[in-house]
Amino acid sequence: MNNIKLILLATGVVVLLAACGGGNDLESKKAELEKLKAKQTELNAQIAGLQDEIASMGDSAVEENSRAKVVAVTSVTVQAFMHAVDVQGRVDGDENITYSAKVPSVVKRVNVKAGDRVSAGQILAELDADVVKSQIETLKKGLELANTVYEKRKALWEQKVGSEIEFLQAKNQKENLEKQIASVKENIDMYFIKSEYNGTVDLVSIKVGQGIAPGVPAISVVNPAALKIKADLSESYANVVKQGNPVIVNFPDINKSIKSSVLYSSKSINALTRTFNVEVALPNDNDLHPNMVAEIKIVDYENKNALVVPINTIQEIEGEKLVYIVTKNAKNELIAKKVAVAVGKTYGTNAEILSGLSLGDQLITTGFQDLTDGQVIKF
Repeated sequence: MNNIKLILLATGVVVLLAACGGGNDLESKKAELEKLKAKQTELNAQIAGLQDEIASMGDSAVEENSRAKVVAVTSVTVQAFMHAVDVQGRVDGDENITYSAKVPSVVKRVNVKAGDRVSAGQILAELDADVVKSQIETLKKGLELANTVYEKRKALWEQKVGSEIEFLQAKNQKENLEKQIASVKENIDMYFIKSEYNGTVDLVSIKVGQGIAPGVPAISVVNPAALKIKADLSESYANVVKQGNPVIVNFPDINKSIKSSVLYSSKSINALTRTFNVEVALPNDNDLHPNMVAEIKIVDYENKNALVVPINTIQEIEGEKLVYIVTKNAKNELIAKKVAVAVGKTYGTNAEILSGLSLGDQLITTGFQDLTDGQVIKF
């Protein structure tokens, strides 16, 4: 028992010296820490050995349960493992447009309200085009006279009466007026706000009698069947994120998740932000709206039959990655066994184990921090 006290005292002295040691060099401190860990492992092994010797001599002061460390374990199983690129995006769409007037005018009629279904070419609102209509009427009257003059000049010319120049002038006058009317009719089309695709009216921000000018938002139309997610990714992911990659999309504000895929991955890098654009396909879903925030996980690696362990159970000592599993010693006691593992990819709280563990191994998940190889344990 005195030997145990001396060992524990030595451990305390070593730790105290480490705490009081000077120097700010990071590498020297790391080296000193590794030495202390090695010393602690050695001392723990000596303590365990002495405890076994004392117990074998029948000293009731040291009992089996008192020297066994309590741990928690879990069985190593085969499960699906994935690695993903996490990024935030927003819902957008090519068929998500806010229309405005093409010419300055006054709103004469609004034909839709929010929530209405509309089709391509449907007139959403009409602007006051009385000035243009009046101009057309004036031109039509002029065309009627021009047509009359032209027909008379044509009849005379066919009878070889009158001059050719008079006939050509009448013809030219008629054709000019026809072109002017056609041009003005095209202009009158600018006084109608029309939908360019099938969709749903999302917002009407104009009223009858209101003055409106180009650029002022009037009516928004959204096609929920044409929505997608846009996001910007760091250029470091350019070689792993490709068109067709599986995607898990989460909408935190509506507590909804869907599975999708990368619709498009930009081939160019933004020179200012050092990012590239990706687009993710979305289904036709009435719960989804433009500009909604989306959390997307772009899956770039999958292993459906992987050995997966909690990443916090892996310790790294002198460049070697280690875990502790449960085995038995010659006395049929449960003991901790240190195992070196090869770690593949890590994601979230999980790590993929490439070698070192087998299916069914009992991995120590709690209480592993201060364990030593061969130390007696209990659940």
